[in-house]
Amino acid sequence: MTSQTGNTKKRDRIGVILYVIYLLLLIGAVAIVFQIIRIQIQKPDQRIVDALTPASIEKSIEPKRGRIIDSQGRILALSCPEYQFFIDCTVMKAENDTCKHEIEWHKKARLLAEGLSKEFGDKSAASYYKALSDGRKKGKKYLRIGTRVDHNTYKRLMELPLFNEGRYKGGVVVERENVRRYPYGELARRTIGFVRNNKVQVTNTHIGIEGKYDYILHGTEGIEYLRNTDYGRIQNSDSTVRMAIDGKDIITTLNIDYQDIADNALREQIENEDALEGACLVLMETKTGAIRAMVNLVRDAKSGKFGEIQNYAVGRKAEPGSVFKTVTLMSVLNDGYIKSLDETLPAKSGHVEGTSINDAHIPEFARNHHTDRISILDGFKISSNYVFATLAVKYYGKRDGYDGTDKFLSNIYSYKLGEAFDFDLDGLQTPTIPSPKTRYWTNTDLGSIAFGYSTEETPIHILTFYNAIANKGKMMKPYLVNGPGILNSAVCSKAVADTITRALKAVTEDGTAKRLKGAKCSVAGKTGTSFGTYANGKYVDEHGRRKYQGTFVGFFPAEDPQYSIISVVYSKPTNKSFQGGGIPAKAIRTVIDRVYDIDPYFQETLRQKRK
Repeated sequence: MTSQTGNTKKRDRIGVILYVIYLLLLIGAVAIVFQIIRIQIQKPDQRIVDALTPASIEKSIEPKRGRIIDSQGRILALSCPEYQFFIDCTVMKAENDTCKHEIEWHKKARLLAEGLSKEFGDKSAASYYKALSDGRKKGKKYLRIGTRVDHNTYKRLMELPLFNEGRYKGGVVVERENVRRYPYGELARRTIGFVRNNKVQVTNTHIGIEGKYDYILHGTEGIEYLRNTDYGRIQNSDSTVRMAIDGKDIITTLNIDYQDIADNALREQIENEDALEGACLVLMETKTGAIRAMVNLVRDAKSGKFGEIQNYAVGRKAEPGSVFKTVTLMSVLNDGYIKSLDETLPAKSGHVEGTSINDAHIPEFARNHHTDRISILDGFKISSNYVFATLAVKYYGKRDGYDGTDKFLSNIYSYKLGEAFDFDLDGLQTPTIPSPKTRYWTNTDLGSIAFGYSTEETPIHILTFYNAIANKGKMMKPYLVNGPGILNSAVCSKAVADTITRALKAVTEDGTAKRLKGAKCSVAGKTGTSFGTYANGKYVDEHGRRKYQGTFVGFFPAEDPQYSIISVVYSKPTNKSFQGGGIPAKAIRTVIDRVYDIDPYFQETLRQKRK
């Protein structure tokens, strides 16, 4: 009995112990679950997170910029990799400078220094070794070595001691950067544009093709994430990498051979003219509007030398002068007011009736030719202001209750001489065309517009108009990249274009542009001279000096036009005159003769003549 009672008490004690153990385990389990829930809800200490988790560093992956290529496949702009070397002097460093490993490192450093001195040539081997040794002592992790190098030099440097052991054993660190290169230097620089470090500088107006088409050339940047380690920054394998998409190439209409010809021809004429501020020259293919050469030379204020600093061809507008007389001639021919260039006007006083315009050359013409009449063709050849002001006032002025001014201005706009059409370069200026509705209008404005004053045009606008004449009335949009386009399918009929061409040929054969008479092929064109105004609105300063703008514009060969061409020079205030028949005509004569020697059209023409 006593035994049974003892056994019972023993089992009760065991049960109590088991119960207590169970209860303790239950409490522990509940505590663990509670702690898990608390950890899930509670944010961890950011200091601990930062200490235990390496921060990810976002780095942009630069795309390779697209190339700019001329019409013959030659590269005008490209991106080349360049490499800057650094060395981590602390890699694998032993505490004891006399140990075998340190002795071996210094031995390699001396050999590296010899290679660096030979490759860069800027310092002696001893100087390079001292820099490496001092860097080792001071614990420099990012010691710059030499200057940026190209890919071939990079490969040679990577074969040198220490560098050939890589980042973690030798300590070499290389930063790569794509650098923009222009194989033809300053040629067409203002047209091509310019970028540094493969990125367009932010300005109000993008410069050249590089700026206008940056969205195509640049490509799309990629992103990678790096993290810091004891061995430097490495790619974070836990993060997604978005690869860069390289930029696309752009093929332009430029022909670098013709660009070189045009650039040299213009420089030959202007470099010794101290009174000139700058000049431009544009060569355009007649049938398509493709620009084969665009030269813009501006005198640098500091050096006094000419360079591609500003795009005059599209960005400078001014009174065009007598090259605008062709616009008036087209207008009266289109509207049927004159039927023939042989029609005549009175040639007595040179005064334009109803205006204050007087042309002193008309009485002189009458005396020299023993006549009191002047034909429209003769007026065009000698570039008479009287003849074209008279045509405008007679047919578009107020008469018998009719005012044709709006009709004349409407014609000018239809010839695209009053708007800034879409162009492949930013900065094309909008022409200025006065109107009785928008400004104070005098009785001389209609007549002065007729001979190229009281209005402002850019060289590219004038060239586009003349190209339409060469193209028998079809006005092509000038372009460098986007392809042919039509601005006006018929600014005039073929018959009117042929009549105007006859007048333009007379100018180069027996008029103000006789310098072009002996060119290797026939040329049709027109000269023009105008004067810049001063702050007081006058054309002459207190010293009697003028600011000249001289222009020649035309096309060749006259009987089958292949190219249209314009050259404009701009002077500083000077007492010396600069006419369109001078430097511009001479520069264009040189371009025509040199293009004639290499252009396939002319070479084929010569072969046909020899048969």
